Amino acid sequence: MNKETIFALSSGHGKSGVAVIRISGAKLKDTFLKFINNKTLKPRHAYFINLKDSENDLIDQVVAVYFESPHSFTGEDVIEIHSHGAPAVIEKIFSYLKQLGFRMATPGEFSRKAFYNNKMDLADIDGLAALLDAQTDAQRKNALKSMIGQDSKVYENWRSKMIEISAYAAAMLDYAEDELPANIGEKTLNATKRLYKEIETALSRYAAVRSIRSGFNIALIGKTNVGKSSLFNRLVGSARAIVSDIPGTTRDVVSHQLDIDGYLVNISDTAGIRSSKNTVEQIGIERTKAEMENADLILQVYSADKLPKKILKSDKSLIVINKSDLSDDRDIKDAFYISAKTGKGIEELTFAIKSQIHKNLDNCESYLSINERTKSLLTDAKNELKAAINNFNDNYDILSEHVRMASDAIGKILGTITTAEVMDATFSQLCLGK
Repeated sequence: MNKETIFALSSGHGKSGVAVIRISGAKLKDTFLKFINNKTLKPRHAYFINLKDSENDLIDQVVAVYFESPHSFTGEDVIEIHSHGAPAVIEKIFSYLKQLGFRMATPGEFSRKAFYNNKMDLADIDGLAALLDAQTDAQRKNALKSMIGQDSKVYENWRSKMIEISAYAAAMLDYAEDELPANIGEKTLNATKRLYKEIETALSRYAAVRSIRSGFNIALIGKTNVGKSSLFNRLVGSARAIVSDIPGTTRDVVSHQLDIDGYLVNISDTAGIRSSKNTVEQIGIERTKAEMENADLILQVYSADKLPKKILKSDKSLIVINKSDLSDDRDIKDAFYISAKTGKGIEELTFAIKSQIHKNLDNCESYLSINERTKSLLTDAKNELKAAINNFNDNYDILSEHVRMASDAIGKILGTITTAEVMDATFSQLCLGK
C-alpha cells in the first residue's frame, strides 16, 4: 500500500459556506500540533484555529479535527480541516499542503487505504459508492445496509461454510469408507445444496435490486401518433417530448427521472413502431425495442379510434387506451381508458403504475445489494456448487475442489481474494475525498 500522505476536498465543489478537506497519512500528529500551535492535543476534538502558511500568513479561520490511527476512516492518522468554502481559500490550503510534502489523492484512494487497513472490504466499498450516488430514500436504505457490513456478513458466512465443507471433504479422502460417520456423504451433499439454494435465491432477486439502484424502468410503447408523447408529458409533469399530429415525430428515446414514493423511476417515451425506410426513424425503432427489453414495466399505448383487432399483453405491461374522448367503447378488459389531452383517467393510471412499482420493489432494500461485479462472481459460485452436486457420486475430491472454487468466488466479492483489475474497477467508482 502507498504510504504517502494524501489530501482532497471531501465536500462538494463550488462556492459554499463550509468546505471539508481530508488528509490521511502514517504520522500526522506533529503536523496537527503545528496547525493548532500547541504542544498537546486531544484526538477527535474540534479546534478553532487561525491556519497559517509556511510564511506565517493567515490562510483562513478553520475548525480542525485529528483522528488518531487506527480510529479513523482510513485506519491511518487523519486530519479534517473545515474551512470557508470559497474556491480561493481551498486552493490556498491545497498549495500549503503541497508545500508540506503531501499530494492530491486520486479518486477512491481514501477508501483504498481503508481497505488495506481492514476498515472496509470490497462489498462495503460497493455500498459506499452506491450511497454516494443515492437519489432516493430506497437507494439510501439499500446502499447504507451494504456499506455498514450487513451484506459482508452474509458473504463471510457463505465462504466460511464452503471452506469447512471443502476442507472436510478433502480430509475424508484419507479414511476408508467404513471409518467414516454414517451418512456423511449425504450430509455433506445436503450442506452444499443448501448453499446453492441460498445463492440461487439471492441471484433471483437481482432484477429488483438493480431497479432500486439504477431505477425502475418504464417504457411507453405503441404505434406512431397514438399520443405517447402527450401521455409522457402528463406523467412527468412537463413538456419534455415534442407533440405533433405528424406521425413519427419522436425519432429517439426521450427519458426523464422521477422520485415516486421514494423509488427512482426512469420513464421513457419511445419512437412509434411502424415500417419505415427513413434511416433515422429505423434507428429510433431499434432503440425502442431495446427499451422494451430493459423495461420493468411497459405501457402499451393505443388510440381509441384505431384499436387493433387483437391486443397481446405481457406480464410486465399495462394496456393504455389513449384519446378515449373520441370513442365510447370500453370493451378491452383491464385496460386504462385515458385522455392525455384532457387528463381524464391519468389519476387511475398513475395509481396502477405506483402499485406495480411497490409490488416489484417493496422490501427489496433488505436483499443483498448485488451489482454487476458481485452478480458475476455469485454466478461463478453458484455454477461451481452445481458442478459439485452433479458430479459428486461419493467422490470427495471433486466435491472439495468445486466447493473450494466457489469459496474463492465469494472471496473475490469481499476482496479476500482479488486482482489489481478488480481493485481498480471498484475504487474508480468513488470520487475524490473518498
